Amino acid sequence: MSQKVGLVGIGKIARDQHIPAIAGSEEFELAATASRNAGVDGVAGYGSLAELLEAEPDVGCISLCTPPQVRYADARAALEAGRHVMLEKPPGATLSEVHDLQALAAHKGVTLFASWHSRMAAAVLPARAWLSQRDVTAIRVSWREDVRQWHPGQDWVWQAGGLGVFDPGINALSVLTAIMPRAIHLAEATLDFPENRDTPVAADLTFRDPLGAEVTARFDWLHEGPPEWDIHIEAGESALLSHGGARFSVAGEEIAGGEDREYPGLYARFAELIAAGESEVDLSPLTHVADAFTLGQRRRAAPFHW
Repeated sequence: MSQKVGLVGIGKIARDQHIPAIAGSEEFELAATASRNAGVDGVAGYGSLAELLEAEPDVGCISLCTPPQVRYADARAALEAGRHVMLEKPPGATLSEVHDLQALAAHKGVTLFASWHSRMAAAVLPARAWLSQRDVTAIRVSWREDVRQWHPGQDWVWQAGGLGVFDPGINALSVLTAIMPRAIHLAEATLDFPENRDTPVAADLTFRDPLGAEVTARFDWLHEGPPEWDIHIEAGESALLSHGGARFSVAGEEIAGGEDREYPGLYARFAELIAAGESEVDLSPLTHVADAFTLGQRRRAAPFHW
């Protein structure tokens, strides 16, 4: 029997990914939405999560697709009401608020799932398995896309807490932390801030690896043309995890790949966690972002206009 889920924030990511994923799921059915100015045909809609929680006691799961700056209050309200909660990435605007949600979920005995959709890409696990058997000497991350294509007119990404180029960059960091066979930490960062915005449009990161591998990342939000979501690896042989984690090749030969099933994978994992009575909150990608804002040298970039 499927579980009823309420979807909060009916914007681009909800329509592009969450709604189709729920529609194709055997574990969940979309029973209600909460949004100030949008809804889904044939589904009960409410103007706020508070209204949804009061009117829909049978909706036991809440999936939050709102911007990170405003997500904490809704997440806390849902947990307080005894509902299981899935968080879009990033799981919050700050680390401390997510730690608070973790503690509350444990206290209430419900599931909290901080989702990282890029980890569900088809070739991420094969790449992780390949790397686990080899001596990694270098990793170079290149994550470049056009903000106007993926976040058209969405000013929240440029406001404090919206992460700027780290909104896509954290996807790269979620994959990097999933495939790297050991923990690394940020050593240096340079962040390019448009002079009229609160968040960066580009970033260069250098990590420190305890075994000496050279690990760097370049994020660019003004890239023209098709996006480049690539992780170049040196580990005895040259390997490439490309297309955001969907394809993995070694010495030019593709050894793993598949269709886009990232969000269906997230909902399947959410169902597993609920059934097991567990939470899953890995904050390592967000920690790297927080470190970048702490350590990063700030450079002034040209003003950004839509």
